[in-house]
Amino acid sequence: MRLDDKLQLGLANLWRTKLRTVLTTLGVMIGIGALVSMVSFGTGMQKNITQTFKENDLFTSMQVTPRKIDFEQAMAGNVESIVESLQEDTPPLNEGALKTIGDIRGVELAFPEIRFPVKIKFGEYETQTTLRALPLGMGHYKPYNNLDYGQFFPSDTASSVIIHPRILRELKIILTSDKEEQKLSIEDSLRGVRTLSADAIMGKPIEIITSVVDFNAIMKNPMRQLRAGTNTPTREASTTLTIIGIQKEGSAFDGGTRFDPGIVVPMQTVNRIPRLGFSSIWSLLNTSGSTDTYASVTVRVKSITETDSVQAKIERMGFGVFSIADQLEELKTGFIIFDTALGAVGAIALIVAALGIINTMVMSILERTREIGVMKAIGGSENEIKTIFFIEAGSIGLIGGIFGLGLGWVVTLIANVVANYIVARQGVPHVDFFYIPIWLILGALAFSILVSLLAGLYPAIRAARVDPVKALRHD
Repeated sequence: MRLDDKLQLGLANLWRTKLRTVLTTLGVMIGIGALVSMVSFGTGMQKNITQTFKENDLFTSMQVTPRKIDFEQAMAGNVESIVESLQEDTPPLNEGALKTIGDIRGVELAFPEIRFPVKIKFGEYETQTTLRALPLGMGHYKPYNNLDYGQFFPSDTASSVIIHPRILRELKIILTSDKEEQKLSIEDSLRGVRTLSADAIMGKPIEIITSVVDFNAIMKNPMRQLRAGTNTPTREASTTLTIIGIQKEGSAFDGGTRFDPGIVVPMQTVNRIPRLGFSSIWSLLNTSGSTDTYASVTVRVKSITETDSVQAKIERMGFGVFSIADQLEELKTGFIIFDTALGAVGAIALIVAALGIINTMVMSILERTREIGVMKAIGGSENEIKTIFFIEAGSIGLIGGIFGLGLGWVVTLIANVVANYIVARQGVPHVDFFYIPIWLILGALAFSILVSLLAGLYPAIRAARVDPVKALRHD
């Protein structure tokens, strides 16, 4: 019997029991649809997070600290290891060390990391956010080399500020666009939200309010400041800067993180802003007591291929280095586990569908016992009988897999629309939460056919063992 005869016979048997075949194929389709939609969510998350890091050049950035802190031990609550690391004698991370780091081959930019909380006031509204100081050279890096409006700082001493659109929303401002008309809801109108164009914001003054130690209050009545229940010896200081740029709206995966400060000011301008005596959390770990050392330093390298060599040289200087590139393999491992867990849920539905295939094929054997006996009586071999049943099972898997891919794609489209509708109400731009790569398409089809063939294995063996004499007597 030729292969095309076997194929024609197998498909004819499926067509003869159309309803049963359709129901069995629906089970496979639902299983593949669930598998594809769930795994595509995991791959979508991985793509969005990785793309966000790449868009912000985070894989070419590293953080240098005066001492190496074991973050895994810290997260595990191992206080002793943290205390030991703080007690180690380490070289000071001062201006000399900063210059040495900047001279390392492959380093394009090295500057002290300065971040601190501030309160900003624009017009009659105010909000709290994080201020970050950046040097002029950062204007060549993402996302500051491609602002939505305006430009980067003209110098390190400019009295300028770049603001994030998220902060504008906190100030009850919605930016209008020439492409689409912004309409306020009744709820927004009652809350005082207003729409403004970028031109109405650019060049306008913004007030930076910080907390400083009130030494006059301490000197006037030091004993009162020490008593519990009294006001803390601090006061607010105000600095006025000019808005010269508005960043692009980030994705749902970078908004509000440490990589996304609310406002950015020039590196030298920040020295004119009075504030408390620490610029970041690393300042709290500075046990040397020196005031001319930096809490941490940000280093930008030319390419990700030079990250390892630069990191090794800095670590040999005695400093701690944290790099996103170091965590890339761990991120990939985490995503593999995440995708596997999601895929397992979809595979359960496919296993249930496989049971349906077994049931369909066994029922087909009972109905076609006499037919199988005739084929064996005229010379059909056991392998040929098995092949016919494998063709039937594989066809169910192939058709179910193809339609399952379509079902999974439709489900991801609907889920993506619903998810974006929810996040859009919080001002977050459109995000593709699902991603179906080519390997997932081919893998899902192959998995569907494989499971179907395995499900058809027992019925095929059972059909091949039918006794032709008993089969011909079967009614």
